[in-house]
Amino acid sequence: MRKSIVFAATFTALSMLLTGCASNLTGDSYSRADARKVQTIRMGTIESLRPVKIEGTKTPIGAGAGTVIGGIAGSTVGGGRGSAVAAVIGAVAGGLAGAAAEEGITRTQGVEITVREDDGVLRAYVQAVEPNQVLRIGQRVRITNVNGQSRVAP
Repeated sequence: MRKSIVFAATFTALSMLLTGCASNLTGDSYSRADARKVQTIRMGTIESLRPVKIEGTKTPIGAGAGTVIGGIAGSTVGGGRGSAVAAVIGAVAGGLAGAAAEEGITRTQGVEITVREDDGVLRAYVQAVEPNQVLRIGQRVRITNVNGQSRVAP
């Protein structure tokens, strides 16, 4: 009973940690480093919109936490030498599952926005979908660029 409580608490902590690691890739989000920086603004018209998936993060946090959880869970199986083998197998399986869980939890729905800019150049931008922002083909938009990162907004 006690080991299952430890397992559940560890899993909950892992889930909270991974969702905290998810970065915000929407067009209206800026990092602290971007604040108070001069931005370049260009204008253009949307030529096409395409839904895309933005892959999740792949840090050592998910695999590491999964390894710990899997090792603890595996060590509860059997006794003696069998418990040690189960702990190792559990740690490996947990590490793989933790890495996959991190990537899945932090995966984002995105949109590829192709814009014909006023200088005649056609460029594509990918950013996370914003629930309150509606973009349409033919719509005029502004493209802001700061520190090599661009954002498209109406």
